[in-house]
Amino acid sequence: MSDNVFGDGQVNESAFTPVEQLSYEAARDELIEIVKILELGQMGLDESLKYWERGESLAKRCEEHLAGAARRVEQAIAGSDEGTNQQN
Repeated sequence: MSDNVFGDGQVNESAFTPVEQLSYEAARDELIEIVKILELGQMGLDESLKYWERGESLAKRCEEHLAGAARRVEQAIAGSDEGTNQQN
């Protein structure tokens, strides 16, 4: 194995917090770190794929959080509009 390859190709799944338990900020920050790690390109293929898969899961989790936030904003605006209409 090359001296500039890190890791042994084995990512310990228990080292990661389950994606479902992460806040938006935690998922985003971990995703940023995974992108940095992958950009270094100093891991074996299997290890890189494990990080890629984790990154995909984190990106999906961030999208879920953002979609939920968008729904809450829309509901708040709709509620605000109803209050304005009732006053007129």
